[in-house]
Amino acid sequence: MDSFELNKLLGAILGTCLALLALNITAGALFTPTNPQKPGYEIAAIEQPSERGKPQEPTSQETIEKLLASATVEKGEQAAKKCQTCHTFAKGGPNRVGPNLWGIIGRPRASEPGYDYSAAMKAKAGNWTIDDLNEFLLNPRGYVPGTKMSFAGIPRGSERADVIAYLNSLSDSPAPLPKAAENAVPGSKIQ
Repeated sequence: MDSFELNKLLGAILGTCLALLALNITAGALFTPTNPQKPGYEIAAIEQPSERGKPQEPTSQETIEKLLASATVEKGEQAAKKCQTCHTFAKGGPNRVGPNLWGIIGRPRASEPGYDYSAAMKAKAGNWTIDDLNEFLLNPRGYVPGTKMSFAGIPRGSERADVIAYLNSLSDSPAPLPKAAENAVPGSKIQ
């Protein structure tokens, strides 16, 4: 092979490399992704507008006692499946992102052994009552500002009542349900 043929071959290879480099630079300039200012995904929670200083009222006019009258443990167990990503329900079950919920009704707040509660939850004194759970499940961050729980809440009153009836059943000695639930229509499934 003479030098002229070699020069043609090397020129073709060099020309191809330069064309590929130019295409790469052009494509990089045209299709550069924009990096987010803050890494990760933002989870948007719908917050209800409220007046300053006034706590948010439940969206339903029905009281928890009336809602518990038609609540069922079975529906509550189904509705509570969305809670299983952060909580366990078995007696003696482990803590996850959130504490174990066995025997939650009547238990002192921030008392599950081995779970690191937020300072806001530790500052909230008293035991969990049905009314407290109703307000907390409606809007966790509204009821305990500064809580670590990032769940937006359960807006439907009937679903909250079902979950509360289920949580009440998770105990060696379930708490008595409010009086309106005791006067329920015969055949209701509250346990």
